[in-house]
Order: sequence, then C-alpha cells, then structure tokens
Amino acid sequence: MAVSVNRQLFIATIFTKYVLLFFEKKTPGDDNERSRGKGNALTLKCCFQDVSAFSDDSFDVKDWINKTFKSAEAQENKDAFVASLVMKLQLYVQQINGALEETSQSVLSGLPRVLRDTQLLQQEASKLREKMVAVKEEIAKVEKDTGSSIATLERIDRIKTDLQTAKQGLHEADNWTVLANDVEEVFESGDIEKIAVKLFSMQKSLSMLANVLDFEDKKLQLEGLKNRLEAMASPHLVQAFTAANLEKSKVYVNIFDKMERLPQLLKYYHNCLKVSLGQEWRRTIELAQDETVAYWLHTFYDKLLSAWHTQVTWCNQVFPNTSSNTLIDVYADLLRSLDPSVSVCIETALKQHSNAMQLSLLLELKQITKHFAVNLNNAIESCSQEKTYNHELLPLAQAIYAPYVPYVTKYSMYESAQLGQQLNSLDCIHDDLSETINALALSISRVIDYANEANKRCKLFTDGCGYPGLLKALNAYFTQYLDKYRVGVKQLERRKAKQEDWNLFQMCLTLMQSIGELLVQIEQFEKTLVIDTIEANNKLQSSNASVFTHYKKLLLNSQGRTELANLITSLQQEDKTILDSIVKAIHKLCSDLHHTTYEVIFAPIFAQLLLVQKAPAWSSDVNKMTNFGTDQPDYSFAPQEYITQVGQYLMTLPQHLEPFLLRDNPSLTQALRAADPQYAQGSSESGFTDILLGIVAKGTCQMFQDQTLGICELNSSSCKQLATDIDYLGNVLEELGLSLSEQLQQMSVLLRLTPEEYQTGSAGCSARVVAAVRQMRNITSSG
Repeated sequence: MAVSVNRQLFIATIFTKYVLLFFEKKTPGDDNERSRGKGNALTLKCCFQDVSAFSDDSFDVKDWINKTFKSAEAQENKDAFVASLVMKLQLYVQQINGALEETSQSVLSGLPRVLRDTQLLQQEASKLREKMVAVKEEIAKVEKDTGSSIATLERIDRIKTDLQTAKQGLHEADNWTVLANDVEEVFESGDIEKIAVKLFSMQKSLSMLANVLDFEDKKLQLEGLKNRLEAMASPHLVQAFTAANLEKSKVYVNIFDKMERLPQLLKYYHNCLKVSLGQEWRRTIELAQDETVAYWLHTFYDKLLSAWHTQVTWCNQVFPNTSSNTLIDVYADLLRSLDPSVSVCIETALKQHSNAMQLSLLLELKQITKHFAVNLNNAIESCSQEKTYNHELLPLAQAIYAPYVPYVTKYSMYESAQLGQQLNSLDCIHDDLSETINALALSISRVIDYANEANKRCKLFTDGCGYPGLLKALNAYFTQYLDKYRVGVKQLERRKAKQEDWNLFQMCLTLMQSIGELLVQIEQFEKTLVIDTIEANNKLQSSNASVFTHYKKLLLNSQGRTELANLITSLQQEDKTILDSIVKAIHKLCSDLHHTTYEVIFAPIFAQLLLVQKAPAWSSDVNKMTNFGTDQPDYSFAPQEYITQVGQYLMTLPQHLEPFLLRDNPSLTQALRAADPQYAQGSSESGFTDILLGIVAKGTCQMFQDQTLGICELNSSSCKQLATDIDYLGNVLEELGLSLSEQLQQMSVLLRLTPEEYQTGSAGCSARVVAAVRQMRNITSSG
C-alpha cells in the first residue's frame, strides 16, 4: 500500500509542479483571463495548503512526505491521513486539469483579435509617416517662397522705426530750443520749483538727442543750468536741513533726485549735521569750563546718541534707504574733526595729574567712550532697516577710539608709574633688621594684589591688547620690589659675626621663607596672567563679534599688533614663562640668601678651624721633642679643643633647624629648592634638614682638610693627635647620620702608618693627600 501511495503522490506532485509554473507565467489574453487564472490558483491553494512547495525547483518528494507525516494528525491515524491526502491530491489534479483546459480555450479564441489589432496599428503607422513627410516638404516650400517677402517686411519695419525716431528727435530738438529760450525767464523769476520743472523737461529732451552733432554742447549747457539751480537752492536747502523742515527738505530731495544730483544733496546734509553737532561740542565745553573732560565726553556722547535716534527717524522720511550709512559717515567725520579734538582735551587733562594718576584718568575716559560705542552700535542695529556690514562701520569705530591709540601704545609707561607709586607706599626697609624682614613678609600679599589690579586695568583700558606693555610694567615693578629683598639680604650680611648667633640664623630662614612665599605667589599669578592673555586674544580673534570690539584694529598701531602676535606665539610655542626674568631673579636671590645663611651657620666652625694650624699638639716646641709620646697607645690621645668645639656646635644644629624644616612649610621648601639643586632631591622637610646638615658637614670637612694640609711638620705624636681629631669629627658626623669626607678618612689612615709602611699603605689614596702627609711627616719617597 505504501508503494502505491508513493507512486500516486509522485505523479500528482510532478503534474502539480508544472501546472503551478504555468499559472505563474503571464499568458496572452485580456485582464479577465489573467484574473481567472489567478482565481484558479487561489482555489487550488485553498484546497491544498502546501501548494508552493510543489513549484520549487529543488522539490524533493521524500522530504515533503516525511515532513507532512510529522504532523500530529498523521501520527494519530496514518492510514486515514494517507487516504485523505491522496483524495486531496486527486481533487487538486482535477481542478488543475479544468483550469488548464479553460485557459487554453481562452488563449486560442483571443489570438485572431490580437493579430487583427496588430495589422491595424501597422497601417496607421505607415499613414502617419507619409503625412509627416508631406508636411516637411510643405514647410520647406513655404520657407523658400516667402523668404524674400519676410526680409522686405523687416526692412520696411526698420525704416518705419527710424522715421518715428527722427520725428521724435525733431520734436525734442524743437522742444529743447523752446525750453532753452524760456529758461532764462524762469531763472529770473527765482521760483526754484518752476526752474526745476524746466530743467527736467530739458533733461528729458536731451536724452532723445544723444545722436545729434551738438549733443555734448547741449549736455554742458544743461549741467551749467543745473549748477545755477543748485547754487540758487543751496541756501534754502541748508536752512531746511538746519531747521529740520520735513516738507521743504522732501521738495529739495525730489528736485535733486530728478536732476541726478542726490549725492550732492547728501553732502549738504552731511555738512549741516556735522556743523550742528560740532557746535554742540564747543557749546558743551564753554558752558562747563569748570568741569572735567570726563563730564564733557559723557555729556556730548549722550547728545550724539539722542541726535542719532532723531536723525534716523527724520532721514527715513526724507531720503530712505540711505539714512544709516549717511549718518555713519557724518558721525565718523565729526569725531575726527572736533575742535578742540578729544585728544587735545585728554592731553590737557593729563598734564593736571601726576604720572601715577594719569592711568586712572585714562581708564575713566576710556570706559565712558566704550559705553558710548556699545550704545551707538545697539542704536545702529536697531534703527537700520538693512544689515550694516563691518567694513561700513569700521571708520566710525576707529574715529571713536582714535584718541586712545597713542596712550595704549604708551600703556607700559603709565602702568609702571602707577605700580611704582603703589610700591613706594610700602614701607619695607627699616634700620632694625627684624622689622625689615617682618615688613617684607607682610608686603607680599599687597604686592600681588597690586599686580592683579594692574591685570584688571589692562583688560579695562586696552581690552586685552596691552598685555605686552603690561608685562614690561610688571617686570619693572617686580624687579623694583626684589631690590627691597636685596637690601634685606645685605643687612643680614652686615650682621654676620664669627661667633654663634642663632637669632640671626632664624632671621635668615624667616627671610628665606618670605622669598619662597613670594615665588609661590608670583608663579600662581603668572599662570593666571597666561590664561587671561590667551582668553583675551581668543576674544579679539572672534570673527562674529561687532566691529566695535575689534580692538586690535581700533586701539593698536602696526607695531602694537606685531608685539601682541609675538607674545601669543611665544605662549603657544615656546617652553618659557612670561615672567621668566623675575623668576630667575628670585632664584638668584634665594641662592644668595642661602649662601648668607650658610655663612651664618658656618661662622663658629670657621672661627674654630682657623685655629687648626696653631694647635699646641704640633707647635714648634712640641715637634722638637721628637721622641715624646712615640710609644703612647692611640686611646691615650684626646681630641683637641678646637675640634671638640666644632663637634659640639654641629650636634646642636638639628635642634635649631627642626623648628623651621620639620613643620609643614611649603614656602621655605620652595625657596630652598630654588636656592640649591640639592634640595630638589629631598622628598620632605626632614630631608631638607639632612641636606642642610650635609652641606655644612661638607664645608667643615673641606676647610678642616685645607687647614691640616697647611701644617708644616708633624712628628709621630702629632700625627696620632691629628688622626684622633679627624676621627672625632667623623664620630660626630656619624651621630648626625653623615659621614666624613673620603680624603679626611684617607688622611687619618696615612697619619697612623709607620714610615716603613707608608709606601705600601698609601696605595689607593688621593695622590694630593699622600704627598701632603708625606711632606708633613718628612717621609722620604722610595720611588
């Protein structure tokens, strides 16, 4: 039974596959037939759901059967499921047969009609082609027959046009002659409007006489008449503009516009307004002679702003579309030609102030001017109907700020004067050294505050353009301030003594701490200054800002712009600070003070080590007793007083240093690191104590060595005594966590060698030390 079912399924599948392929192709026929085919396919799919699988090119009968029999229905009753499936396939085949038969009949019945329609289309296309050829031939014939006629018509039309032009020219020539004869009578009447009407008519006639021989003469004649009318109208025109008579002004604008002389009329308006506002400036000064130039500027700028709003409204009614640009030109010209000029007024006012107060006056005036510039810019933007471009506003902005260009150029001079006065107000130098040191420490915050105020003044007065000048002033200011510290260091040096003076040592460290604090503050101020300089330059570089903020063009000359560009380039490219010279000067000051501090600490040691060569152990009287103490053991020798004094002093150093170096003292740390590179290796304040002790120990060893090498002669006992002194110093240094210098260690060994052992025992020692000890001991060289 399974074989029979498979055979039936296979036959049904093959047939169904080809039937589906047939229905998927488009068959000839009308839309109803295709719709009917689709309907049949849909019917088949409804009868048997999995129709699409039969049309697949890779259809596999076994796979399809296996997949079908995996359903739950097939598992329940396989025989019933097979019977049902075979019956559906048979029904499916019958439906396909019927649909195929119907479609075949439809196609066969439609073929004759398709052939008939095709023949009709071919006939119509042939007829259309024949008609198009006939039309083309007809057009060519018409063009050939009528070409000469059309050329004749065109020539006749040109003749007609020329005749009309000649007629009009004769009419206008006659009209010109009449008008030229009557114009003198009209001029004698003095009626400007009637004269204008005559001239307009003559101008119209002249435009039609462009080809006549005496056109240029007529043109010159008309221009002369226009000049006469302009001269006659100018007093009335000036009066109308001065009185702001709207109706009369409109009349004259109309006349000049028709005469093509509107630019000349705008010049009259320009001069009238300029003169009026110029008189307002002189009136302001005359009525307030006892007031300051700041009051004059403030008052005059308010009048200019008020006049701007009034004139914009008036101009929009008289000659629209040109009001803003006209007023911009007037204001720019006015501010450049004020009498007396703003520059003269400022210069006169500056002479009445001290050098230190001149910058304050300039700053006040500059702020008044800047406020006016901002308000005027806002007024221009609000009143202008069209966008006003920066290149149109630049002359006005330059005229506003022009008086301040010379003072911005000399900004460093004015800033130096004010900073110098502020610095002189600080009373830092006193006869008493401790008061000087305290005053210097207290002055640091005020000195930095003055520098920050100078930075703010630079922003306000130069709008960031004057930073090169500010740096010059600050360098001079800080240099002058450091001179006060140099005076303090000199006072310390004068107080130095050969005896122990811990009070002076504490003053040295206190002053060192103050210098360190100054260095920290200046480095922090310098960072702020760099940031402000770069930010100010970025604002100056902004291309979207108003022309009234293009301060590089408004406040700097070419040299100033070059200096600012060089400064910005150095900040961006070079690895250096803008107060580099000041920082280096502070480092030098720290180094000098550190040297003075060292000398104060070392003074007692220095005084004791000067006694080395005069010690009794190797005096001339003792050396004569050559056999004295020769056989004494080493422990019978005690260190001499000079070296014990040095040792005791060294042991007291830590307790004097720790109050300064063991506490958290970043200012002193900064100063010590600036003074000596050795302190840069210390990671904490306790490390700085060891470093300073190490420096003192190194100096002690070096001087002790130099002094001992100056001894002329040593006997055996003296050698042991000197070796004992050296060993004592080594023990003291060891207690402090330090060590004796290598050459002193070698000298101690060489002093204890017998003359017989000296040659071999000195191997590996410094040649200088070996030779010096040999000479002191009178040991002959075997080499």
